[in-house]
Amino acid sequence: MPEHSLRLPRRILGVIGRVERGLCVAAFVVVVGVLFADVISREVTAAGLYWAPQVGVWANVIVVMAGFGLASAGGAHLRPRFADGWLPARWEPMVVTLQHGVTAAFCAAAAWLAAGVVLESWRLGEVSLDLFLPVWPVQLLIPLALGLATLRHSLYAVYAELRPAEAGLFAGARADPQ
Repeated sequence: MPEHSLRLPRRILGVIGRVERGLCVAAFVVVVGVLFADVISREVTAAGLYWAPQVGVWANVIVVMAGFGLASAGGAHLRPRFADGWLPARWEPMVVTLQHGVTAAFCAAAAWLAAGVVLESWRLGEVSLDLFLPVWPVQLLIPLALGLATLRHSLYAVYAELRPAEAGLFAGARADPQ
């Protein structure tokens, strides 16, 4: 495929990756900071910060959802590999395209369901019992992350040149061809 036709998809993936990395790092710093503050508070005053567990959980949700995209972008996501040798090697390009297409469809369906949960939380006015803040803004990260994963895997299904090499998580993983 001509390089000029890959500019926009590369730019889109680059922006998504930068946003995910920034969110992941910032949320991880919050997790560590809140944990540290809570421990210090317990040592100094013999009482923890009542809001620390809730803020830590919410920040961890951000880390996990941003990390989901980062794992996919790096080819390090977990996938079952028990059937990798069942099909002829010449089918690999088609199978990998199908894998990304199915992953995109799965993420789109999960994003749709998660968006329904967020909408229902918003309609009901659900709030955190510890912070008395609405929970839907944090929940919104789930369908957003899944929506970005849908976009990412759709681009991987269409543009084979943009796919990450599989990370060597298992002994049978293939090496980076680049």
